[in-house]
Amino acid sequence: MFILSILFFMIGLVLTAGGIWLLALDGSPYYVIAGVILLAVSFTLRRRRVIANSLYALLLIGTMAWSLWESGFSWWPLASRMGTLLVLALPLMIFVGRKGRAAQRLLLPAWAVCTVLTLSPLAMDDPTAVKGTMAESVVNPSAATGLANPEEWHAYGRSNLGQRYAPVNQITTDNIDDLTLAWQYQTGDTKGPEDVTETTYEATPLKIGNALYLCTPHNWLIALNADSGEELWVYDAKVPAESQRQHQTCRGVSYLPAADSSKQNLAKKQNQPAQELASMQCDAQIFLPTSDARLLAVDPETGALCSNFADNGTLDLMHNMPYKQSGFYYSTSPPLVAGGKVIVAGSVNDNYAVNSPSGVIRAYDAKTGELMWNWDAGHPEDTTPIGEDETYAVSSPNSWSVASADEELGLAYFPMGNRTPDQLGMYRSPADEKYATSVVALSLETGQAEWVQQFVHHDLWDMDTPAQPVLLDLNTDKGVEPALVVPTKQGDVYVLNRGTGEPIFPITEEPAPQGSIPGDFTAPTQPTSAVTFKPEPLTEAKMWGATPIDQMLCRIEFNSLDYEGRYTAPSEKGAIVFPGNFGVFNWGSVAVDPKRQVMFGMPLYLAFTSKLVAKTGQDLGETNQGEQGLNENAGAPYAVEMGPFLSPLGVPCQQPPWGYVAGVDLRTGETAWKHKNGTIEDLTPLALPIQMGVPGIGGPILTDSGVAFMAASVDDYIRAYDVKTGAQIWQSRLPAGGQATPMTYMNSKGEQMVIQVAGGHGSIGTTIGDYVVAYKLAK
Repeated sequence: MFILSILFFMIGLVLTAGGIWLLALDGSPYYVIAGVILLAVSFTLRRRRVIANSLYALLLIGTMAWSLWESGFSWWPLASRMGTLLVLALPLMIFVGRKGRAAQRLLLPAWAVCTVLTLSPLAMDDPTAVKGTMAESVVNPSAATGLANPEEWHAYGRSNLGQRYAPVNQITTDNIDDLTLAWQYQTGDTKGPEDVTETTYEATPLKIGNALYLCTPHNWLIALNADSGEELWVYDAKVPAESQRQHQTCRGVSYLPAADSSKQNLAKKQNQPAQELASMQCDAQIFLPTSDARLLAVDPETGALCSNFADNGTLDLMHNMPYKQSGFYYSTSPPLVAGGKVIVAGSVNDNYAVNSPSGVIRAYDAKTGELMWNWDAGHPEDTTPIGEDETYAVSSPNSWSVASADEELGLAYFPMGNRTPDQLGMYRSPADEKYATSVVALSLETGQAEWVQQFVHHDLWDMDTPAQPVLLDLNTDKGVEPALVVPTKQGDVYVLNRGTGEPIFPITEEPAPQGSIPGDFTAPTQPTSAVTFKPEPLTEAKMWGATPIDQMLCRIEFNSLDYEGRYTAPSEKGAIVFPGNFGVFNWGSVAVDPKRQVMFGMPLYLAFTSKLVAKTGQDLGETNQGEQGLNENAGAPYAVEMGPFLSPLGVPCQQPPWGYVAGVDLRTGETAWKHKNGTIEDLTPLALPIQMGVPGIGGPILTDSGVAFMAASVDDYIRAYDVKTGAQIWQSRLPAGGQATPMTYMNSKGEQMVIQVAGGHGSIGTTIGDYVVAYKLAK
């Protein structure tokens, strides 16, 4: 009993001290009360067991009442509040001593009732779920899918429409159990000791002819046989290491078909490495963006550089940049190939320096590399190709994600980010303010902005528009409208007329929290869409932890930081950013079935914190180690420190679920279903496959048979879902983290293949690897 008494004393002391701190922050009084009771239990335990056990019984009953008042019958909130106390009650009941049976008269029934109540949510429906069914009827059988040929996948989202939809139906909800591993390939490109933290393998392959084309984090371009996974050739762009890059990744490559398709003889095996081949005139071209700011044009048949493009196949993207710091600018996403042009945008490091490279979007002749136009959000009116001695605007808003295009309308659609620094708005011009955190429609011919729709005014939260816009023709009350679906970090899904930019579903302005640092301001209102997955505001009661102490410390942190809901202004005190920097949606975007006009997405809810650090001449220590941590903002009066809102044990401070899958009927804007997604199997030492709803980075694809595929979550699985109900119907263990969007096609034998790149993600800590995994139905 002595050891147990000491344990109760230590826990009671911590809860009492922390509870007083929390109470001083206007937080819950529960922890002070619980701490005092545990101290009393400790003092009375050795001599007065009846009193000690009775006090503990009252603590259990009071904690249960408080837990139900705060969170209702929800498993994870109840388990975190009651679990530790229920376990600690066991030795009190077991080691009762000679006079201890009387002590059980209250404790045992209290423990039994509280245990039943704590476990009861496991037999109930998930209170966070939306249960329903998606419409299955085909409402537009002739809908454009970009590529009619089910054998192909020519762009990142399969086509420039960005739908991530394949008109294949061999794999169905009925035979999905027969899906099995077909082949597995390892690239040999893995994270090295000199790589930055966010070295990630996020590539989605292209399928052209009978070959697959994919890039690796260090910008190797690899061609594989689409039937067998046999390596055809490898081109290594030989990108040097650079510690100032925020990302070391490649999401994909782009394809320019030959003018005469009969000239293509793709996937021809070569006997020597691609680097040893002389450059050549190319009929078709694969475009590879590199993390040292080059754009390479490569022959898809041989892997040789295309001598007809730019400087013998290489285009230096640092030309005309106002600042050229190594590692500050590069393209992580594939360029857009449309209208005879290859249109390149790029990523500018967040929060490293006020004076950084431009976020300019540039269109080059796809065959020659000649600059055709440049659209710079800092100087948006003049798109005439820039002169040799001129420079683009400093640090102008960039577009780091994937663009889409409607060649019939002659428009390209770019999701726009912010001007660095993200949390300091005093450096922005009126043009920066207009185009930041938006989607902009640019003329394919001239580069002129035809329209813009902004999603955050005066963005101080790094709410870049992260996802590729999705194009479909949508049945509405006005008839069939050319629609654009744009998911955002803040959780809104905007559905716009892609010809005019006008909303198809209403956009309203809502009052926003006010207050900012001197010299800056916050917008009085912020837009929100009628189609939305924005989270409910956080409260102290929604704080979570693996133990009561962990949870109490999260509550103290919550009450110590500024938080007034979405768009709480950054401050020196520190603020909660929710949704956090990963966003509700990110570069994985959503998948849309244009025939049934339904959407499949992966909403994510993970809070971050940000803190402005005044620079008063002191040494800031280590900075610029990635998007998370302390970034210098060189030239600004404040650095910024950012990261996930985690407990001392490293789990999110807000209660789960943190990740879902969801389905939306785009004709009505209604969410048909929403279910938590993913397990904690790879998050705990015990490898427990408990479905908790976990975070993820990546995206889904849809097929004509009503089956969706997605990996993305922080457990190492690829999963299949029934689009009608959202139910998970299949899963397969991956050899590494699947933080890439899969793809699917028909091979030369008439078999549907599903391909998933599995290489992990440096920032979220999933298993690192270098795998390409292929599945097909067993014969």
